[in-house]
Amino acid sequence: MRQTNLTGEPAEYVSAREELRQAEIELMHHRERVADLRRRLPMGPVVDDYVFEEGPADLRAGDTPTRNVRLDELFTRPGRDLIVYHLMYGKKQTDPCPMCTMWLDGLNGVARHITQNADLAVVAAADLPSLRAHARKREWTNLRLLSAGSSTFKYDLGSEDAEGVQDATVSVFTRDESGSVRHFYSVHPRMSDDIDQRGIDLYSPVWHLLDLTRSGRGNWIAGLSY
Repeated sequence: MRQTNLTGEPAEYVSAREELRQAEIELMHHRERVADLRRRLPMGPVVDDYVFEEGPADLRAGDTPTRNVRLDELFTRPGRDLIVYHLMYGKKQTDPCPMCTMWLDGLNGVARHITQNADLAVVAAADLPSLRAHARKREWTNLRLLSAGSSTFKYDLGSEDAEGVQDATVSVFTRDESGSVRHFYSVHPRMSDDIDQRGIDLYSPVWHLLDLTRSGRGNWIAGLSY
């Protein structure tokens, strides 16, 4: 199948582009196999009904209208899974992580689509006023933001170590027939010794658009401002 109707494409380009197309098809099939393996995971362990702190979007330091919300309450109705993004902010991470912020900029834009099928929340170790202040700067109006406070949620899920050092993580939870919340899946940027930062690249289009270009992503990293 031709990819364009452009004239004058050198034979060398046409051949190389077809080789690339076949590799892209192979990659797509492999992604489908990986997604199928993920869906076939057996039920994970029952997890604690962790308590988070939640407040209104305009919450500021000194305000008191916050409430506690349990993990189980993040499921809005039966038959839905829950996706949680662990934001690197709080404790040893005294400033919001620029890379996490980039991911959440994107999730804020597509949250209304995701939540047609699954529930979505963002959990940080930062206090709620600081988290809300960052959200206002980024204009995150579609994300449910929670502070893990003193709970062990982030530590138990591997996005925080004993010293309070933070890591980005995506976790998925489900509920079994009895209504108990179970861990289904978690993934970290660091997947192995040779994959240090790319474990959750699939969840942001930024990298993939840069990978389409001749220069690729290079050593570029996200920033809180440019």
